[in-house]
Amino acid sequence: MRLSSMADYAVVTMTAAARRCGHARISAQQLADETGLPAPTVQKLVSKLSGAGLLRAVRGARGGLTLARPAAAISLADIIEAVEGPIAMAACSDRLRNEGGRHDCSLESACSLRPHWPQVDVALRGALAGISLSQLAGPDVSGLAGPGRAVQGPTVSQSIEVEA
Repeated sequence: MRLSSMADYAVVTMTAAARRCGHARISAQQLADETGLPAPTVQKLVSKLSGAGLLRAVRGARGGLTLARPAAAISLADIIEAVEGPIAMAACSDRLRNEGGRHDCSLESACSLRPHWPQVDVALRGALAGISLSQLAGPDVSGLAGPGRAVQGPTVSQSIEVEA
């Protein structure tokens, strides 16, 4: 599984915003400059992230972007869902994208896994929801393991890969 480019860029953008929002409002152009992402991409992400209630845009001379709620209250799952929609491992488990439960899986009638995908989706979303934006914006990933546990192996960006 791998994050789509837009979901990855959304995480990068929100992390940059979290690092800066405690100091002052930031513009989409400043986020683009700081992250190295193209300005049109950041503007598109800002629109989606604002629509999902993760960023707040303030107009005027002292305007700019701020986090809509504290970084500790925004999860990795929130960011991914803002860009990609509900987290679902298989097409048949994503009810919102497949109106009426219809999808194009040729194995549906004989699939023994279909009833289990929702449980997998809940577990995956729970894991992503357990990682806050404040953890991602921190100086290192040691806090991602939780109290008393050390992070071993790849970093979060290397180990959490979801293809939408």
